[in-house]
Amino acid sequence: MSRFSPAEAFETVLRYPVVPVFYHADAAYAKRILQACYAGGLRVFEFTNRGEQAYDVFVELVAFVQESCPDMLLGIGTIYVAEDAERFIAAGADFVVQPCLTTEVAEVCHKHNIPWLPGTMTISEVYQASKMGAAIVKIFPGNVVGPGFIKSLRGPMPKVPIMVTGGVEPTNDSLKEWFEAGVNVVGMGSQLFKNADDTEALSRQIAELLKFVDTLKK
Repeated sequence: MSRFSPAEAFETVLRYPVVPVFYHADAAYAKRILQACYAGGLRVFEFTNRGEQAYDVFVELVAFVQESCPDMLLGIGTIYVAEDAERFIAAGADFVVQPCLTTEVAEVCHKHNIPWLPGTMTISEVYQASKMGAAIVKIFPGNVVGPGFIKSLRGPMPKVPIMVTGGVEPTNDSLKEWFEAGVNVVGMGSQLFKNADDTEALSRQIAELLKFVDTLKK
């Protein structure tokens, strides 16, 4: 179970609004990446359920985070069904992210008092997710809908917490475009980890991105 209350998790995500979206089948490598993100200043990390080793690696990451990165939120992404939500929450997931929106996963998250971040692509889905108790509504894939969709969404729905994943690049221009469009949080996957073998450079890049995002929130 999570070490954080939903309110604590929500506050942390908004305070550190860049979320790495990452999967690797090698636990040692995944730990190095997570540690580099932590060293760069990130406090939220989404590990995705995208391979046969995902659960075993996630279990090792939970133990690693508790020992070495105590204030890091470690969530699980790419969850479709209740069974997977149950077992990853039992393993220690601090939040659950979906690429889509399903009632069964929402119900599991609410039962365990774990933040639920469903994926949506239309205004109707955003509204439904909000009504179903999403902690933050994910817009996915961001590269398809674009920042213009976020701007339009903010007219009728100015207060729904929004995270966009897909199409966010680790550059000042990309971050500026998305945050000025109205997102609260961005998720970054492969774009962030192009040269991840150099973990010191990754940490420096993350620190610079967070520093820039802070200027956008003021």
